[in-house]
Amino acid sequence: MKDLIKYIAQALVDNPDQVEVSEVEGSQTSVLELKVLKEDLGKVIGKQGRTARAMRTILSAASAKIKKRTVLEIIE
Repeated sequence: MKDLIKYIAQALVDNPDQVEVSEVEGSQTSVLELKVLKEDLGKVIGKQGRTARAMRTILSAASAKIKKRTVLEIIE
């Protein structure tokens, strides 16, 4: 999951080497924290949050396959 989000985010931003994804694992849920540069934040979130929502949808579909809940948080 971590690699999937990193791949998508790197394709969206101007500085792909500055994309960081960290994972906090729980028993049922894991949280992915996505950090990008401040000037790339708008590209990851998108107009009215559409891009972020699409990334969360892809993530939930992929995590449903492994029967685990995964949440995406975009950190400033």
